[in-house]
Amino acid sequence: MMINKNFLKIGSIFGLLAVALGAFGAHALEPHLIATGDLDTYEKAVSYQFYHSLALILVAMLCEVLKNKWVKYSGIAFIIGVVFFSGSLYLICFTGITTFGAVAPVGGTAFIAGWLFLFLASLRS
Repeated sequence: MMINKNFLKIGSIFGLLAVALGAFGAHALEPHLIATGDLDTYEKAVSYQFYHSLALILVAMLCEVLKNKWVKYSGIAFIIGVVFFSGSLYLICFTGITTFGAVAPVGGTAFIAGWLFLFLASLRS
């Protein structure tokens, strides 16, 4: 199935970026993030991105096992969550524009939906 490979590819790229951004934050950006008070925000963005990178890789594998629409919806929701939640937090840290924080709940809701969809997938298998 093509969607499995897409979830695997996206999860892998998200994981790669989470590690790279985490290292960049710890070494190059840390003085700036400490000075602006954004270190916790940055770390939260990296952590949630990494957790959901792994979740996407799990979803890629579960697509073959569970074979229902809910597991696919879960993967889509995790992608939306990373883009909106982690993305908005990164934007806050890089630009200082705190209004991007208004987008974070959309991503958080997508994360919750992704886990709910994964639960529904388990019930439908």
